[in-house]
Amino acid sequence: MAHSKEFFAELGFSNSLATSEPFMKMFSGDTSEVPEPMSKLGWATGYALSIYGREYYEQCPFRTGNGYGDGRAISIFEGLFNGKRYEMQLKGGGRTPYCRGADGRAVLRSSVREFLAQEQMYALGIPTSRSLTLYTSETETVQRPWFHNGSYSKDPELMIEEAVAISTRVAPSFLRVGQIELFGRRARKNEHPNALKELEEIVLHVIEREYSEEIDEALPLEEKVLLLAKAFRERLTSLVANWIRVGFCQGNFNSDNTAMGGYTLDYGPFGFMDRFDPRYQPWTGGGMHFSFLNQPRAGERNFGMFCLALQVLLASNEEAQNSLEQIKNEFSRVMQRAMITMWTAKLGLEKFDATLFNELMSLMIETSVDYTIFFRELSSLPTDIEPITKSFYNENLDKELKDRWSQWLTKWQEAINVTSPQEREVLSKKMKLVNPKYTLREWFLVPAYQKATEGDYGLIYELQEIMNNPYEEQSKEIEEKYYRKKPMELFDIAGVSHVSCSS
Repeated sequence: MAHSKEFFAELGFSNSLATSEPFMKMFSGDTSEVPEPMSKLGWATGYALSIYGREYYEQCPFRTGNGYGDGRAISIFEGLFNGKRYEMQLKGGGRTPYCRGADGRAVLRSSVREFLAQEQMYALGIPTSRSLTLYTSETETVQRPWFHNGSYSKDPELMIEEAVAISTRVAPSFLRVGQIELFGRRARKNEHPNALKELEEIVLHVIEREYSEEIDEALPLEEKVLLLAKAFRERLTSLVANWIRVGFCQGNFNSDNTAMGGYTLDYGPFGFMDRFDPRYQPWTGGGMHFSFLNQPRAGERNFGMFCLALQVLLASNEEAQNSLEQIKNEFSRVMQRAMITMWTAKLGLEKFDATLFNELMSLMIETSVDYTIFFRELSSLPTDIEPITKSFYNENLDKELKDRWSQWLTKWQEAINVTSPQEREVLSKKMKLVNPKYTLREWFLVPAYQKATEGDYGLIYELQEIMNNPYEEQSKEIEEKYYRKKPMELFDIAGVSHVSCSS
């Protein structure tokens, strides 16, 4: 169906490779004929499950927590490209030992979403796994729970037949907090004689794969562990702040969906926000603890589980244990610093102004403002409220609210303190590199995957082009089509405003 031309170029691949027979076989799940030294067998990995800082065991087939893992994600290749190591993983390639009775397949709908979202996040400048290819079957289908057309239901109402697809996602590694937790739990409970040694080995493996440039291999283990905790904290807090910068909500921010490399992983029930809502949550099963502005807190809980797993490695060194506890306890301070830096940049300020910011949050909620359009229009440094009204879903503001917006805008103009045309142009360009013009909203994705089920991939290609240049001004035709507010009739519609699962 599609491949990422940008990523192919980065890897040194010819575009024609995507439609060559051996390549298509391999990346659609048939590795029976791959040449040596490549392996004909893929690999799937286990992890522990914790949700918002609570360990889970009940859903594990063995009731031990050892049976969770990638149920339909199978890594098939690992190699060096231009000095960078990448692991390539089929999503939807069939059952793994961790599938717990499921079919191991992914449907076209969710595969299109993930394929496009990963590449847009990369274009937005946010660390992420990447998309390589997207293949679909012309003959195979599976049944999945979904909604009636135009339904407002929060829960699936019927089973539908859907085409299956396989997407290939690529990352330096697919190591997650959940995997460190798994080995940490085994060592903490002394489940077998080598449990502690295996925990040490996977932590050193994380450092080698994701932090080798920051952590000296010759250092003692305890020092490496503390440096890893600090470096991961920096990456994780930066990642979450960047999600909020572009209006992205992960939806299911469990520890097993938290990449040790500090990048976005797992594009299941994600969403890009339309109308600003601190409690925005695209997944009906996700809960408010994973909602838009609760993501920093969820990140802190996941980091806490990571630190808990590391503690056993430092059991004989009280000073190191205390240092790890301090690193964990300072997460919220570091997260707040990242958030303040991000909001300061979005607003074009040199120094964060809490009063100005809090007034803006109240106005955005009361007015029902489109998050992306508002900040993009603000990036043009308007001198009156007319340009930013383009982002208002509430188009009939009373005089009192209009006056408050005008007052806020005046305060903001004083705060940015730019007067000359040259200064204004410089600041505007700077803000536009922080505030994207185009984000991959769900109501763009729905027609793209619906058309794809009919064999028409035109909208997928169009979205690839547009979303790979999210900060750029594009044609008038594209602007009219994709730089606009969500139609009111689509709000609260199942499958558009909310999704039930990643399927």
